[in-house]
Amino acid sequence: MQHAFPNDAVALPGLAAIMVGFLAFFVALMAARHRAAKAGTAPLSQRASITWLWIVVQGIGIGIVGFGPVQVELDPLSAMAIVEAVVVLALMLGAVWLFDASSYAMGKNWALVARTRADHTLVQSGPFAVVRNPIYVALFGFMIAMAIAFGHTRNLIVGIPLYALGTWMRVAHEERLLRAQFGAAYDDYAARVKRFVPGVF
Repeated sequence: MQHAFPNDAVALPGLAAIMVGFLAFFVALMAARHRAAKAGTAPLSQRASITWLWIVVQGIGIGIVGFGPVQVELDPLSAMAIVEAVVVLALMLGAVWLFDASSYAMGKNWALVARTRADHTLVQSGPFAVVRNPIYVALFGFMIAMAIAFGHTRNLIVGIPLYALGTWMRVAHEERLLRAQFGAAYDDYAARVKRFVPGVF
């Protein structure tokens, strides 16, 4: 991988920014788990356990982007180092905010594996009013930030297609469950709100 995808030189400020982002993302993830657990359990209506496979594929895509040595060679006070840190921090904070806002809007509906509860609601507020899959958009931003911070932008050549495949398959299973649960209400929502990019895709 190293010879096929040589790494870019990076600086300490960008690495510090990604570490702050990792910590913030972990806190947001724990908050989402706490909110879902606090809501209590309800009988499952449907579950698609196969989505574990696609979670793994997404994870491999993200992991490939993080794979390889990090060349800390840039002057930490150079313009390039400062721009890199600002871009990484902006991407990470944006990803964390989007993930947190999305999981907050989902509340009891949030889960790793695709499933619907007996008391499931069709969430259309918060980020879900703009795109149907904001958490996957957030994870994509996370992956891009990591590639820049570690100097692994060339690894995106492999990472993005794998992440896209895993995401597309997860979305397909989730949409099938939501259509089965909500019928025309979900079709109306899907007709109004795009999957990933507002008004485009």
